[in-house]
Amino acid sequence: MKIKRALLKKLFFSLQFSAFTLLAFSTPKTLILGGDAGWGEVASMNGVSVGRKNGQFGYDAIELSTRTLNTASSTDLLLTFDEDNVYDAAGNYEVIKNDLIHTSDSVKGDGAAMSRGSEGLIVSGKKSALFGHDGLMGSFSIEFWLCPALAENGEMVLSWRSSLNDDVHSEYQMISASFYKNHLEWVFKNIFIPYHAHEIHLSGFNTVIPNKWARHTISFDEESGLLEYLVDGRTESLIFVTKNGHENDTICYPVLGVKAGIELCPDYMGKIDNFKISREAANRSKKDILLSGNEKYRMSGGKFVTKPILISHSAEIEQVDTLMSVPSQTDIRFYIRSGDNCYGWNENYPAWKEIVPGEKISGIKGLYFQISAEFLPDGNGLQTPRLSEIAVRYDEQPEPLPPFKITADAGDGSVTLNWSYSVDDNAGGYYVYYGNRPGEYLGRMAVQGNSPVNVGKATSVTLTGLENGRIYYFAVSAYSRIDGRINGSLSKEVYARPSSRLAKK
Repeated sequence: MKIKRALLKKLFFSLQFSAFTLLAFSTPKTLILGGDAGWGEVASMNGVSVGRKNGQFGYDAIELSTRTLNTASSTDLLLTFDEDNVYDAAGNYEVIKNDLIHTSDSVKGDGAAMSRGSEGLIVSGKKSALFGHDGLMGSFSIEFWLCPALAENGEMVLSWRSSLNDDVHSEYQMISASFYKNHLEWVFKNIFIPYHAHEIHLSGFNTVIPNKWARHTISFDEESGLLEYLVDGRTESLIFVTKNGHENDTICYPVLGVKAGIELCPDYMGKIDNFKISREAANRSKKDILLSGNEKYRMSGGKFVTKPILISHSAEIEQVDTLMSVPSQTDIRFYIRSGDNCYGWNENYPAWKEIVPGEKISGIKGLYFQISAEFLPDGNGLQTPRLSEIAVRYDEQPEPLPPFKITADAGDGSVTLNWSYSVDDNAGGYYVYYGNRPGEYLGRMAVQGNSPVNVGKATSVTLTGLENGRIYYFAVSAYSRIDGRINGSLSKEVYARPSSRLAKK
């Protein structure tokens, strides 16, 4: 019998030790950013944006923002089409009609316009605009991005029609850009005075490819008389608008007649983006051709930073996994930092640590953590990486179990509490909660302090200074020996009512 009891006792302590050992281990957990959870934890974005349903598995993905044009002192008109409401960012024109459809499938910025082959958009210039009054124009350039669906003969992308009148006669004027034999052709009729030919035609020599974005520019330089048509910053056709049609001859300047509206896409199937008119000739430098025109994304890239995210006391980040698409020559670089509080955090403090998704992380632990990611395009600025989801895997210290047994014995203005040790070896001490209502431990009258009272590793305490005749309710919790801020659940509730008759004699 003694042997059996000894074996049972040994088995009991062995099982108890195994339970303690298991309880001492931390708990692995995962926090998801992006994916089904969305990107609500992102605090700031610079050069990146969230693309709707363009990530893996149909998730919203973070990607580089497409470049959009900005106004400058020379900008006469700028339509970015980034919003449903189309307006001139330069403020010189009014949109008096718009039948174009907004689309997020843009080449620049957050949106473009789609034409269905009829109607289109009309802008009317104020007196401050180049096309808002009659008279001499000087240097100018007209630029826009096109992605035609068909590029069929006769499709009209731009049209301006007016008349130039004097005391003797009236001349019909026209500026147009339309497709002819898979090329975009520019026509200027009775615009340049006193040019010997009434009409000027400039047409590209490269075939326009349907469903592909290209930047089209027409430019006139009043210093040289050069009228030039460029596609993606490269010359397609040019002519010197001079009296005899030769360079270094008397220049013929553009003169506009009666004010008229500019029509965009009156008969065109496809998309248009970033339509711009400038009061200067196009920049033909190599730098402009290579850097400021054709790249879709900023070469400097972009980044986002999350909020400081609360996870758990003494949590330790183990690994960060990602769901992303990274085309050749692009990259996403990830950084992380953590701390026990987020007060006083700035751009450089706490220090960021670069991490590689899928690899183990060390030294990142605390109550808060923050993630930053840097997005880099390819060398041509035409490809962007996309981030669909981040899975942050961390270990969390478990909350210690409360005592299973607790008693409360009333005294004169006092209550003595006794409890058993927590069976959890993760327990480092105990908090005693008290109050005058069940489940509400808001007591403030005990000499030992306000609820909860930290009694350390003791398993008994007498709270004094209590009011005789009033009932008090009590509970005890254990806090972690690894981190005292980790507090476990409460024990069962007990109660007692102090009384003067219980005074010790």
